[in-house]
Amino acid sequence: MAEFIDKTVLMDEQGVRRALTRISHEIVEKNKGVEDIVLVGIRTRGVPIAKRLADMIEQIEGVRPPVGILDITLYRDDLSTLSYQPIVRPTTMPVDIDRKVIVLVDDVLYTGRTIRAALDAIMDMGRPQSIKLAVLVDRGHRELPIRADFVGKNVPTASRESIAVLVNELDGEERVVIREKVEG
Repeated sequence: MAEFIDKTVLMDEQGVRRALTRISHEIVEKNKGVEDIVLVGIRTRGVPIAKRLADMIEQIEGVRPPVGILDITLYRDDLSTLSYQPIVRPTTMPVDIDRKVIVLVDDVLYTGRTIRAALDAIMDMGRPQSIKLAVLVDRGHRELPIRADFVGKNVPTASRESIAVLVNELDGEERVVIREKVEG
């Protein structure tokens, strides 16, 4: 049975905060403000990250963009391999997304398959003006032609490694680590 051990700490709590602060400023700058922006967090860790980005943008602009929560379970291309009865959690969108600038938010960009599923889910909800992607970590190894518009940190990784993003809201601690698979 394989297990993962922590190999390297990529970001501590201050590093995560700095990366999210920079992404917040970039979102505001590239969109010339926050009008028509909707942040959409992909479950699970994309949700608290999207909420934090909204808080930071509110500090910068004085206006908090709406935050949606997206569950992509039924859009995954590996659904049949996940479990017999996958757990589907609600998707909530606080506003109509037609003609809005959607900023999809996730913790780690890897193969691109999660983002492809998220794009399908968003398109089933409406016709946004555009869709941008914000990720805390881009680790490479893309299988699909997907690129993030806003990246906290680019980290080339080996295929035997994984990236773990731990957030206070879900894990009780805040850090990003590279974990390496070891055969046990």
